[in-house]
Amino acid sequence: MAGHSKWANIQHRKGRQDAARSKLFSKLAKEITVAAKMGDPDPEKNPRLRLAVKEAKGKSVPKDVIERAINKASAGEGDDYEEIRYEGYGPNGVAVIVEAMTDNKNRTASTVRSTFTKSGGNLAETGAVSFMFERKGFVAYPAEVGDADTVFEAAIEAGAEDVESTEEGHEIYCEFTDLNDVSNALEATLGESESSKLIWKPTTTTELDLEGAEKLMRLINALEDDDDVQTVTANFEISDEVMAQL
Repeated sequence: MAGHSKWANIQHRKGRQDAARSKLFSKLAKEITVAAKMGDPDPEKNPRLRLAVKEAKGKSVPKDVIERAINKASAGEGDDYEEIRYEGYGPNGVAVIVEAMTDNKNRTASTVRSTFTKSGGNLAETGAVSFMFERKGFVAYPAEVGDADTVFEAAIEAGAEDVESTEEGHEIYCEFTDLNDVSNALEATLGESESSKLIWKPTTTTELDLEGAEKLMRLINALEDDDDVQTVTANFEISDEVMAQL
């Protein structure tokens, strides 16, 4: 399983999901506002906004929160955010990509750099680690939506490239430029997804022992706690044995 999937499972087991719920909602609302500001406030005419709204719905963001975020953009309210990507190395040389939306680049860069340093990692130049990832479209469905063959057929028919099915669910990957079309086609066949977004998919991974995994968790948790940070992706791999100990 890819790093982001393992990470979601670890967070779930550690009970952090509930604690981070309101922070997640605010980050999804920020993406909706930015998407609506950059294009048409109508999701049907703005693919990025449509995907942002779909992702928010998949994460159970209340309808009024979604509408308020779009209205804020339509009224020209809210801060002007700049999208910026940071790249660095975590403990054991794990590659880490941090995507942020900020109204103060200096503040965000300083915080991200400090967080890496305190956690035994270091911030690097843009492009230093992104070559170890591919930009992909990602759509997730729960296991009960269908068996592996059914979902695979639906995904290929929708224009996806690959499907990874486990007991926990189905993860569908496509070219990042095709995400809107693939997501819409899957919705027509399988219903609403749990997640539909652009991700960084690792092409190479670093195996971590228990100590390494715990150190990396501390770094990612600290980064995700920053209000300016939208997503954190790392190219780690951990065994089921280590997973059970976390």
